[in-house]
Amino acid sequence: MLSSIAFLNGRVYTQEVGQPLARAIGVLGNRIAAVGSDDEVLAALPSRAERVDLHGRAVLPGFVDAHFHLLQYCRSRERLRLDGVASLDAVRELVARAVGTASPGSWVLGGGWDRSLWGGEFPTRGDLDAVSGERPVCLFSRDVHAVWVNTVGLELAGIRRETPDRPGGRILRELDGTPSGILLEAAGQPVRDLADRPSLEASIALVRQYQDDLPRVGLTALHNLEGALALRALESLELAGALRLRVFAGLWREALEAITTVGLHTGFGGDRLRIGLLKLFADGSLGSGTAALLAPYEGCPNDCGIATADRDELVELMRRARAAGIGVATHAIGDAAVRTVLDAAEVVRADPDGQDQILRIEHAQLVDPEDLARFGRLDVIASMQPSHATSDRLIAERGWGARCKTGYPWRSLLDGGAQLAFGSDCPVEPPDPLRGIHAAVTRQRDGEPADGWYPEQRLSVAEAIRAATLGSARAAGLGHEQGSIAPSKLADLVVLGRDPYATPPAELAEIDVLMTVFDGQVVYTA
Repeated sequence: MLSSIAFLNGRVYTQEVGQPLARAIGVLGNRIAAVGSDDEVLAALPSRAERVDLHGRAVLPGFVDAHFHLLQYCRSRERLRLDGVASLDAVRELVARAVGTASPGSWVLGGGWDRSLWGGEFPTRGDLDAVSGERPVCLFSRDVHAVWVNTVGLELAGIRRETPDRPGGRILRELDGTPSGILLEAAGQPVRDLADRPSLEASIALVRQYQDDLPRVGLTALHNLEGALALRALESLELAGALRLRVFAGLWREALEAITTVGLHTGFGGDRLRIGLLKLFADGSLGSGTAALLAPYEGCPNDCGIATADRDELVELMRRARAAGIGVATHAIGDAAVRTVLDAAEVVRADPDGQDQILRIEHAQLVDPEDLARFGRLDVIASMQPSHATSDRLIAERGWGARCKTGYPWRSLLDGGAQLAFGSDCPVEPPDPLRGIHAAVTRQRDGEPADGWYPEQRLSVAEAIRAATLGSARAAGLGHEQGSIAPSKLADLVVLGRDPYATPPAELAEIDVLMTVFDGQVVYTA
């Protein structure tokens, strides 16, 4: 017998054009049965239906995070966290403590360091050697595109003065050519392979333990942009009936041939776990100075970042993916990388059968003015993370200067016809959707700048919420199932302590999640 719940006496923001506001929601099993007045909902449900009085609270569809790294997030919960640590001395103190408690023979792993908090200079192996002794240390930057390693770690990974840079990567060096301890992009792979390879069993246990963090911030679905290990862990949990999120599971480039051979395609799966998009990379990151730019970084006349793919390579991969029924999400942060992806999309969209494939640019943090309207014209979804703008403002200004006018250009993209999908890039940023909505609406952090950073790029509350719900669902081809509150859709809801449409913008991030409903069941209450 299907369970039934009537959520009554609320203020329901459905995200449906035909019925934008309602008072009540009826749930039967894991689907929405009715949306309307209290009487209409009660009439549509069995008389035995449970009744939940919402006391006039605001209700939204469950938030859908369009860019997430679930396994990385779960691993970060058990590692040394350096988020917000404002000095090298403080980092060294934390590393020294971690070295003292680490198990014998293990690496000290951590992440979240942000060089912009220390004046913009990269740290060195010497900063770690002073406190690490014979213990190898591997610390990922906040954007995860740079690895900071001590001398012992470099030696174990075989990275020496004579080691050449890998394609798509760069070893930062001292004046005599000795590795400095910072490995950018692909240059860090030997250390990652050695220090950061969890087992399948450990990955399953981590996701099982920490997945419940996410309903507490109103998340009911996410697009996970990780590889085969994460997919296998999620599949194991789903088969065991233990997965308590909807996951649109991305795939890495290396898996394209295998998934094509076995016939998997975007959307394959069930309500909780589906095959997602092929993840490609066109450049690095802002924080590590590797985002690919059309013109050099400010003060660095010979440095335009690192491009990791060209147009023809992307075209070939997009076409191969399309032939297999797979959409493509391409990481592009700098304006040169964004243009390269758009150029590839233009070629692919001109193919006779090139119109239906999901094509997304992940991040799009800096867009040349000439390329803003191309997103809408080419039907390339802008999958963006609003919190990046407020976290990265200072380092963006140092690296991009006046070009920041079209940095994180949500308003320009939306007005140009682009579809926006919002996420967090967690664990780079916290997984809280309301924090992202606050950033999109105010372009401020801790009240700064006073009028918002390039305030002409701000969104309204309604636009930001839509991008974090229905926009993200549509960016997975799942707008018919998720992202709005309508009959027959999956019953994923979030009840808030304050109405975001009536809350002063500066206070949006402070709104509490009071209740999260997932798959027709209340899974979290404050």
